[in-house]
Amino acid sequence: MSVKMYNTLTRKKEEFIPLEKGKVKMYVCGPTVYNYIHIGNARPAIVFDTVRRHLQYRGYEVQYVSNFTDVDDKLIRAANELGEEVPVIAERFINAYFEDTQALGCQKADVHPRVTESIELIIEFIEELVKKGFAYESGGDVYYRTRKFDGYGKLSHQSIDELKVGARIGAGEKKDDALDFVLWKAAKEGEISWASPWGEGRPGWHIECSAMARKYLGDSIDIHAGGQDLTFPHHENEIAQSEALTGKPFARYWLHNGYINIDNEKMSKSLGNFVLVHDIIKKVDPQVLRFFMLSVHYRHPVNYNQELLNSAAASLDRLKIAYENLKHRKTSSTNLTEHDQEWIEKVDAHHNRFLNEMDDDFNTANAISVLFDLSKDANLYLLEPHTSTAVIDSFLSKYDDMFFVLGLQVQQEKLLDEEIEALIEQRNEARKNRDFARADAIRDQLKNLNIILEDTAQGIRWRRG
Repeated sequence: MSVKMYNTLTRKKEEFIPLEKGKVKMYVCGPTVYNYIHIGNARPAIVFDTVRRHLQYRGYEVQYVSNFTDVDDKLIRAANELGEEVPVIAERFINAYFEDTQALGCQKADVHPRVTESIELIIEFIEELVKKGFAYESGGDVYYRTRKFDGYGKLSHQSIDELKVGARIGAGEKKDDALDFVLWKAAKEGEISWASPWGEGRPGWHIECSAMARKYLGDSIDIHAGGQDLTFPHHENEIAQSEALTGKPFARYWLHNGYINIDNEKMSKSLGNFVLVHDIIKKVDPQVLRFFMLSVHYRHPVNYNQELLNSAAASLDRLKIAYENLKHRKTSSTNLTEHDQEWIEKVDAHHNRFLNEMDDDFNTANAISVLFDLSKDANLYLLEPHTSTAVIDSFLSKYDDMFFVLGLQVQQEKLLDEEIEALIEQRNEARKNRDFARADAIRDQLKNLNIILEDTAQGIRWRRG
C-alpha cells in the first residue's frame, strides 16, 4: 500500500509518509458561519471527508479537525442587519452546516473548534509572536511582520517582491509595511470583543487556524487542506505564523480542491448564481450532489448546472439498481461452482483497481469509472442461468466497501412508522421554537425518503410517495 497525494507546497505528487506510523493528523479549514453553506463550501467538505474515509479504509487512524469561524466582519454585518447577537447567528448556521453536510454524507470531524471558544489560546499565540519580534502592536491592532519570515511565499510560490506589487495599506490600518497582516483587531464601537493585552478586540482571520491546529494536533501536522482560494493569503499566513512560533514545519502535505463554476461562470452574488446547498437538497437527493462532486478529480474545476446534475442522478441510479438486482437474485442462488471462482477474481480485480485509483491522489473520477465496470460485470453475471451466493456476496461486499470510501449510500434508509411520527413531532416542536433550520432539515429528510406531508384540519398527516 502506498498512498500518493499532490502537495501544493512542492507542486508534485508525493508518497504519503505520516509523522507517526499508522496515524494521520489532518486539519481542514471550515466555513464562516454567517449563512447557509454554498456549493463552494460543500466541495471541500465532501472531498476531504472522502480523503479521510479512504485513509481510514487503508488502515490509518485519522485525527480530523475542522474549525468554525464564528466571529468576523461578515457575522458582525449580519448581526447588525438582522438585529441579533453574533453568537445567536453563528449557532444557527453551525447547526445548519451539520444538517446540510450530514445529508451530503460527511462525517463530523473529531473536533470542530470555534474561534469564540479559543480566544485565550489565540491571545497567547500572538503574545509569543510579539516576544519573538514577529508581531507588533499599533493603535490597538497587532500585525505580523511578514518580511521577517524568510519562507514567506513558499506555498503560493511567490516572492516577496512579487507580493509587494499588489500590497496596499488600507484606510484605518496602522501597519509598518503593506505586506504585514493583522493578528488582532481593535474593537470598534458596538462590536463584539474580548479583553487582551492590547485592549478590547477580536482575532484576525488567519491566526485562528494556526492556534487551533496547534492546540488539537500539535506543532506539526500531516495534512492541511481547504479550497484553492485559501492558498494565498490564508494558508500562506498560517505557515508564517506557525513556523515563526515553533521553528518547525507546520504541515507536511497541503491539499487544495479546485473551484466551482455555475454554467461556466464564476459563482458570485453579483451574478445572481449563488447556489446554497440548503436550497439544492430540497429538490435533489443530497447523495446525487455528492456523487456529482466526486465525478471530477478534486483538484480540477467543477462546472455545475442542472443538466449535469440530472446526468449524475441517472448514473447513481444505475449503480444502485445493479446493487438491488444482486440482492434480489441472492435469495435464489446456489453453491459456488468452479466457473464462479473466475467471477470472484474479476470482482477482486475491480476492487484492487478502485483502491489503486484512490491511492493515486484520491482520483474519485477514475474510481467511479471502476464502480461502473463492477456494475457492468454484475449485470452480466446476473444473466447466467445459475448464480452463486458466494459470487453475489463478493459483488455486494465490494460495492459496500467502495461506496463507504466515496461516502455514498447503496440503499435508501427506510424508516418505521413510529420513527416517522417521531420526526414529524420533532419538526412541529422545532417550528414552535422558531428553529426553522431544524424544521426544514427534517422536512427535507422525510422528502428524500419519499414521505409526503399533508396539512389537514386534524393536523399533519403523512403517506409514503
